[in-house]
Amino acid sequence: MMKDIATPARTKEILNKYGFSFKKSLGQNFLIDTNVLRNIVDAASVSEKTGVIEVGPGIGALTEQLAKRAKKVVSFEIDQRLLPVLDETLAPYDNVTIIHSDVLKANIHEAIKENFQDVDDIMVVANLPYYVTTPILMKLLEEHLPIRGIVVMIQAEVADRIAAKPGTKDYGALSIAAQYFAEAERVLTVPATVFVPQPRVDSAVLRLTIRKEPAVNVSDESYFFQVFHACFANRRKTILNNLVHNLGPKERKPEIEEALDEAGIDPKRRGETLSLEEFAALSESLLKRFPRS
Repeated sequence: MMKDIATPARTKEILNKYGFSFKKSLGQNFLIDTNVLRNIVDAASVSEKTGVIEVGPGIGALTEQLAKRAKKVVSFEIDQRLLPVLDETLAPYDNVTIIHSDVLKANIHEAIKENFQDVDDIMVVANLPYYVTTPILMKLLEEHLPIRGIVVMIQAEVADRIAAKPGTKDYGALSIAAQYFAEAERVLTVPATVFVPQPRVDSAVLRLTIRKEPAVNVSDESYFFQVFHACFANRRKTILNNLVHNLGPKERKPEIEEALDEAGIDPKRRGETLSLEEFAALSESLLKRFPRS
């Protein structure tokens, strides 16, 4: 019986065998604690009926735990040096497919169509590199993939921002963007000590459960995104000031004031005090005055 990949000794042995050196530019931190990995798989409720999309398998530590429970695992790995390592470490599992690709450029819909024809339950489960957490999560959410949810290990601070409620210091554009598509909850805190090399910050496991319908109804999704991003452009400024400077043109300030009034929002409030529903009302109200070409 082969030892689990995610033990300090086995990880060291694999890295030494392949003379692998970590690339800072790829944000590589490998997990060396099997319990943490099992907890991640539990948080995603992976069963023999589940198809899993993984991003950045590394040397296969999480992939292995997923493969033991899932029907099929499809992993996107950007680092070519890891392909021969994964060939060896995941050899015992015939339900794993590795795609050598940058997930940000990949056609995930196509990968799902090709690999999960006979799968109804699809989850994304990953230990994400810190430096691209937000773009990867937003791609996964904005592409309206046929998935049940996303369970990811990310920087603790980012997990707090995504799951934050209105009126808190962590609440911002990222909270709204994620919560528009999904219900967000932080399910696990993970210390830096269970990684090689150790990151400088703690990590957390975040679970996003995809909503059947977005949290609020808006007639133009991309404009709604533009509006709340504009409202957070400078956190110290009021909503009115942020909108005048970032949604412009400046001479249309009276119309922006009208839109705020119609949406029942005090122009002196700051972005972090508005709920998703208020941002939706504001977006619709502005759209009437600033129709998009």
